[in-house]
Amino acid sequence: MTNRNAEISPQTYARTAGIFFLIVLASSILSMMYVPSTIIVPGDAEATAANIASSESLFRIGLVGDAILILSEIVLTVMLYVLLKPVSKTLSLVAAFARLAMTAMQGTNLLYHFASLLLLSGADYLRAFEPEQLHALVMLLFEANTYGAIIWGTFFGLHCLVLGYLIFKSGYLPKILGVLMLFASLGYLADSFGNFLFPGYEESFGWVVYVTAFVGELPFFLWLLFKGVNIQKWEKRALASS
Repeated sequence: MTNRNAEISPQTYARTAGIFFLIVLASSILSMMYVPSTIIVPGDAEATAANIASSESLFRIGLVGDAILILSEIVLTVMLYVLLKPVSKTLSLVAAFARLAMTAMQGTNLLYHFASLLLLSGADYLRAFEPEQLHALVMLLFEANTYGAIIWGTFFGLHCLVLGYLIFKSGYLPKILGVLMLFASLGYLADSFGNFLFPGYEESFGWVVYVTAFVGELPFFLWLLFKGVNIQKWEKRALASS
């Protein structure tokens, strides 16, 4: 009896991973790029606070986008684990735990945005602070969120590094996709450790991530969505590893 008869086809997992990657991509563009660029005024706490107050609905939509991203990441992590487990169960677990650690960090980061809404809520207990102090605290939370993203980038860099190796060694996915994923991992790791060592260059390192992520991640997930895996080779490796 083949593995295909025993459980869901790996093609289903591949297509599901591709779909959830697109959800993650769309959510991240909304919550990590569009909303912050609309709300945050770098270096101007008062203007940023005013933007949150005047565009609270947009800010909350960004929070929903973050939540959808986090939930989608969990599903995506499981799909990738199942797809690449035949190559190495141990390394697939490393990749999965690294991505889940990143997802947990993203959830923690989301708390900073809710805290900024609390600071601007006008609650009675906040009268102990002057408006300028509240605005400064809001900016501090945004800065903490930024550095939180740099930290979770280390986990994701490890994930991409191991994922790239697994793709390259799989035999049922094109090796070039593994090479490109390894390239993406270098971008995330360079961004994280670069910001640790050379503060003040966040924007420059950020462009490194955008380029390497686009070149390294997008081809793999589009391949999963439209091409999937070589089922016969996947089943052969799955049987050999069982």
